[in-house]
Amino acid sequence: MAAFPEVSKIRYEGPDSRNPLAFRHYNPDELVEGKPMKEHFRFSVAFWHTMRGTGADPFGAPTMIRPWDTGENTIENAINRVKAFFEFCEKLGAPFFCFHDRDVAPEGKTLAETNKNLDAVVKVIKEEMDRTGVKLLWGTANLFSNPRYVHGAATSCNADAFAYAAAQVKKALEVTKELGGAGYVFWGGREGYQSFWNTDMKRELDNLARFLHMAVDYAKEIGFTGQFYIEPKPKEPTKHQYDFDAAACINFLRTYGLEKYFKLNIETNHATLAGHNVEHELEYAGMQGFLGSVDANTGDLLLGWDTDQFPTDVYLTTKIMLVFLKYGGIAPGGVNFDAKVRRESFEPIDLFYAHIGGMDCFAKGLKVAAAIRADGELARLLKERYSSWDTGIGAEIEAGKHNFKTLEKYMLEKGDVSPNKSGRQELFENIVNRYIF
Repeated sequence: MAAFPEVSKIRYEGPDSRNPLAFRHYNPDELVEGKPMKEHFRFSVAFWHTMRGTGADPFGAPTMIRPWDTGENTIENAINRVKAFFEFCEKLGAPFFCFHDRDVAPEGKTLAETNKNLDAVVKVIKEEMDRTGVKLLWGTANLFSNPRYVHGAATSCNADAFAYAAAQVKKALEVTKELGGAGYVFWGGREGYQSFWNTDMKRELDNLARFLHMAVDYAKEIGFTGQFYIEPKPKEPTKHQYDFDAAACINFLRTYGLEKYFKLNIETNHATLAGHNVEHELEYAGMQGFLGSVDANTGDLLLGWDTDQFPTDVYLTTKIMLVFLKYGGIAPGGVNFDAKVRRESFEPIDLFYAHIGGMDCFAKGLKVAAAIRADGELARLLKERYSSWDTGIGAEIEAGKHNFKTLEKYMLEKGDVSPNKSGRQELFENIVNRYIF
């Protein structure tokens, strides 16, 4: 029985379409800078929000109407969700999906029973992947929801929690490999602390690094060649999370000798919680060689938490795509819609509206970014702003020909700094508006 009987395959109909179940800008095979749109994005649907989101919040019960889901924690119900999910991905035309181990299969009373449950559901996932052609972008393990991880997982003060997490990731890596996953993500949901007084920070970080090295070693042992990612987030649920932002993650990876094995999976809403824009995080990761994948969403700036809304801001997606194009793309990563429909958008059809809107917004952002790059006006203005570094004393400094003594001599002779050019921020913004409008 179809989960979405009223929806057929979502098609591209062009900018003038008024059909809410059609793409206006996302044309998968349209070439942009010599590459099809679908390859620029590698769009992915998140199983957790799409299939397990209920609409519950701290002030109210679930609101979502999901005819395929009885709400029971059974294998049968888990399989129903999987089949509905792949019908959704197939009709949407999303080439990839992502999942947590605990999203797709229920936990049992023991680790052995839990693994058996996961195997039973993975069998159906594999069948649905073969049927639809939808691929796994990345897998991950939920190391934060169960009470056993109350103090964290790899950073827990309880060694048994560390051991259980290791066993859970071992199984998740095996499943990700079995399903042909292109990558594997670590999000440290509770890898952090609440109180300085009861925390041995160095020990926790040492153990986190030890845990990740174990994962690297096991991936080599089983022949998993997918890309490892760390996903930065500054807070929620802990007050101080160790994966605060791109800079903190990269420093951690280099400190502990993990930089060869990991890149970053950057999320828009996490960037804003850290006090950054997502383009800052993406550019920082890109210039350091750690740009990996993206969890595509946005947050409400009037609310102080991780709202995981679908992206609808073309300025935002234009900035994101400018970074992607600058660094040659993000494969084997992708654009994963780690986003959920609003509590008030509770009918199944709203899942299509949300994803279509997000995909169109990214497609428009890609076309704007490509036009900006092709025209070259922004690049020319940027080069002009830094022109003092292209010749004379600037070029000599960057070539390593000066030190404090020689620069003092230079300025004693010159007397003072010559006036520089205006930053022309408003002009830059007006030029971007020209492409968007």
